[in-house]
Amino acid sequence: MAEPLIISIDVMGGDFGPSVTLAGADLELTRRPDLRYELFGDEAVVLPVLEQYPRVKAASRFHHCEVTVAMDEKPSSALRHGRWKSSMWRAIEAVKKGEAHFAVSAGNTGALMAMSKFCLRTMANIERPALAALWPNLKSESIVLDVGASIGADAQQLIGFAVMGAAMARALFHTEIASVGLLNVGVEDVKGNEEVRAAGQILKETALANLQYMGFVEGDDIGRGRVDVIVTEGFAGNIALKTAEGTAKQLMSYLRTALGRTWLTRIGYLLARGAFQGLREKMDPRKYNGGVFLGLNGIVIKSHGGTDAFGFAAALDLGYDMARNGLMSKIETDLAHYYREQAAISLAAGEKGS
Repeated sequence: MAEPLIISIDVMGGDFGPSVTLAGADLELTRRPDLRYELFGDEAVVLPVLEQYPRVKAASRFHHCEVTVAMDEKPSSALRHGRWKSSMWRAIEAVKKGEAHFAVSAGNTGALMAMSKFCLRTMANIERPALAALWPNLKSESIVLDVGASIGADAQQLIGFAVMGAAMARALFHTEIASVGLLNVGVEDVKGNEEVRAAGQILKETALANLQYMGFVEGDDIGRGRVDVIVTEGFAGNIALKTAEGTAKQLMSYLRTALGRTWLTRIGYLLARGAFQGLREKMDPRKYNGGVFLGLNGIVIKSHGGTDAFGFAAALDLGYDMARNGLMSKIETDLAHYYREQAAISLAAGEKGS
């Protein structure tokens, strides 16, 4: 039996708070009985709901927090008023103190980003974290980052995203080498802005044992599953993510309308019900709920604020797989390898120039 894995949860986070976060924690315990929880929230709100989930109560320690970060609160305000004492901060702080293997919150994204960066700090040579998300494709799944942690990125930041994303792919997909592509407006080397082209050139010239650079990829390559990891900056990544989510909902709406239009289409639906159910499950965004802030000295998972118990459990499961499969050590090893290679290249260039 594996040692228990401990998750710190901001129980107050999200549109529905404890009614979803605790229900999701209970659902995850059915799949992962080796879990233990550190729960942070307002006792007046949380404890009555916790009584409904005796299994979660038995596997948890509860910590009262007087402050809850509002979903519409500005990050600066949340950091000013919620630092040290909010349920969000204390869930993150449990990771810093080694009391939890990772933290999960469905709360305010900007506040979670600000608090995570302030509390955990960024890893060596990482200027700012990236929010990485799982993405279904025709083959299986891929990882896209950044999907909204920050706007814009220079070449070195994009390369950092690539290295961290590849480490995440190794942890989740159980592969020794992760294929990586840079999202661009075309696959030719001359396409794209200067930073993307520069990042592509560096990745092409740097030998990395655990990363196979595949060049530029376009938007339609994300769904095809051409590479394990798609790297972009947060503005484009967030638009791509929201567009994909909206397209999935649009497609399902079209199907429901078309299949209910006549008695013949209703019969056709009954005959193909299994296939349509499979499609619905494949496109269910709840299965892919949860983004991880990569580049911090600890794992923090951001769950969608409007998800249900199934979706919140998926975010917990994402963190479970990453923690069990050594995500942090993989990132540290791969980043160290990359910067050693860069130092060697710079040294060789200097000697050649002299």
